[in-house]
Amino acid sequence: MDTTPAQPDQLVEIIGSLADATRLRLLRLLERHELGVAELCNVLQMPQSTVSRHLKLLGSQRWVTSRRHGTTNLYAMILDELDESARRFWNLVRDQVAQTATFKQDQLRLTRLLRQRSSASEQFFAAAADQWEKLRGEMYGQRLSQASLLAMLPSDWVVVDLGCGTGQIVADVAGCVRQVIGVDNSQAMLKAARRRMTGLDNVELRHGDLENLPIDDRTADAALMLLVLSYLPEPGPALTEMRRILKPGGKAVIVDLLRHDREDFRRQMGQQHRGFEPAKITSMLKRAGFNHVICRALPPEPQAKGPALLLATASPASDARSPKNH
Repeated sequence: MDTTPAQPDQLVEIIGSLADATRLRLLRLLERHELGVAELCNVLQMPQSTVSRHLKLLGSQRWVTSRRHGTTNLYAMILDELDESARRFWNLVRDQVAQTATFKQDQLRLTRLLRQRSSASEQFFAAAADQWEKLRGEMYGQRLSQASLLAMLPSDWVVVDLGCGTGQIVADVAGCVRQVIGVDNSQAMLKAARRRMTGLDNVELRHGDLENLPIDDRTADAALMLLVLSYLPEPGPALTEMRRILKPGGKAVIVDLLRHDREDFRRQMGQQHRGFEPAKITSMLKRAGFNHVICRALPPEPQAKGPALLLATASPASDARSPKNH
C-alpha cells in the first residue's frame, strides 16, 4: 500500500471533489450499493441532469467506477481502488454524512427501492415452484449438483443450503452428512421441499432471508449457495452472513452463473444480475471475510440451454469477527 503523503495540489483536488453535499450523499450511497442514475435520482430526489453531472465529476476524479448493465450504467465506489490519501480523507467524513437528517431520508428511500428490486425474483419463485427442478435442469444441466457434492468434505459435517429452493440438494446431501439445514425465503419453495424430506430425520428447513439468517454463529461445517447470488440485489450481506454461520475451518461453496450478455434470459428467470466474473466473486468473498478463495468456470453441459456456470470455494478468515449472534 502506498503511504506516501499527498502533495498539496492533490489534497486540494481531494477536498474540492467532496466540497458539495450532493457528492457526499452520492458517495455514501455508492460505497455500499451499486446503483443506476435513475435509482440515484429516485433516492436523492434530484433531476437526472444534476445527478449525472456530479457522477461525471466523481468518475473523472476516480471516486466512482461504472459498468454497463443492459441499457444503463451502474455506479459504485470501491474503497480498495481509491488511493491512500483519498481513502483516509473519506474515512474522516463518511460517518458525519451518515448522521445527517438528509442522508437518513436518503436511506429510507433506498430501502424502499431495494425492496422493489427484489420483488421480481420473489414473483418468479412463487410462480415457478412446481416446475423449478425441470426448469433448472433444462437451463443449467446437472453439473451444479455434482460440482457441489464433489466439493463436500467429511460425513460428520453440518451442512447449510442457503436458498435451498425445492430441496433437491438438501435431500442429496442428507445421505452423506450428519445434518442438513435448508433456508429459503419463498414459502412456496419450502412447501415443495418439505414434501421431498419424508423419512429424512437429519434435515431441518427454515424460512428466512439470506441477509439475516435464522442460524446461530459458527453452526455449519459447510454452507452452499447454488444459483442464489444472481437473484440478490446486493450479494454482499448474504455472503457476510454465510461467513458468520461457518465454523472456523469450514467451507463455503458457491455455484452461480458466469457473466453473460443474455438480457432476455435474465428477465425470463427473474434474476438481478447477468452472472459474475470469477474475479468479482473472489473480490466479494474476500470482502465478506473469506480467504483461500478458489473460483473457476465450469464447462457447460451440451444439453444445458442457459449460460455457463462457475464454482467458488472459500473458508472464513481466522480474524473475521461475527457481526451478531442469534
